Amino acid sequence: MNRFEGKVALVTGGGRGIGKATLARFESEGAKVAAADLAFDDDAPGLHLEADVTERDQVEATVARTVEELGGLDILVTSAGIIRDNLVHKLNDDDWDSVIATHLRGTFLAAQAAQAHMTQHGGGKMVLISSVSALGNRGQLNYSAAKAGIQAMTKTLAIELGRFGVNVNCVAPGFISTAMTEQTAERIGVPFEDFKKLGAEHSPLGRVGEPEDVAGVIAFLCSEDASYVSGQVIYIRGGP
Repeated sequence: MNRFEGKVALVTGGGRGIGKATLARFESEGAKVAAADLAFDDDAPGLHLEADVTERDQVEATVARTVEELGGLDILVTSAGIIRDNLVHKLNDDDWDSVIATHLRGTFLAAQAAQAHMTQHGGGKMVLISSVSALGNRGQLNYSAAKAGIQAMTKTLAIELGRFGVNVNCVAPGFISTAMTEQTAERIGVPFEDFKKLGAEHSPLGRVGEPEDVAGVIAFLCSEDASYVSGQVIYIRGGP
């Protein structure tokens, strides 16, 4: 199946985890792909573009290079993210600022740069990455606030960009087995395998998610099958 033949996809945070799995999915279905990140796994697919998503000039240069080297930009997925977890009385300014900047500012800058191309070239697809933490999660005041903001950003972008043929949607993963969730396990002092087992016990499907589970939903939202879907938030958490 080549749903994305002739399409170009850019994924921020595409060097690892969910972003890398998403790029692999797009590539497997015919797209030309580019990954923007600060570090890349050895098997990360596509054009590697080193960029800090909190810096406007680097984000705009990443979009420009994608267009120049791959021939356009049809799909944007904003997967870049960090965590700096702590309870509210322990959060410092850097914990707050770095998480808000990476998630909210980084998503805004990427979406703004991408829409400038998409609105002039017949439309496109954007999928922004939120989290179930947007609903509130102990020790993640900064991350929860950022991820809730991304859901609001999705809905507003869908309203503003719809008339230009740009679909904007959001996915909100639950427990996905990535380096980021491994960091959370380390923070609370639980072996990662035990942490995953606990997560599986709380899922109606009886397992934790894998990056490929998220990539599959993103691919659907970027396909023509979802051409009349915009402004939506889909939770990928193995159940309600």
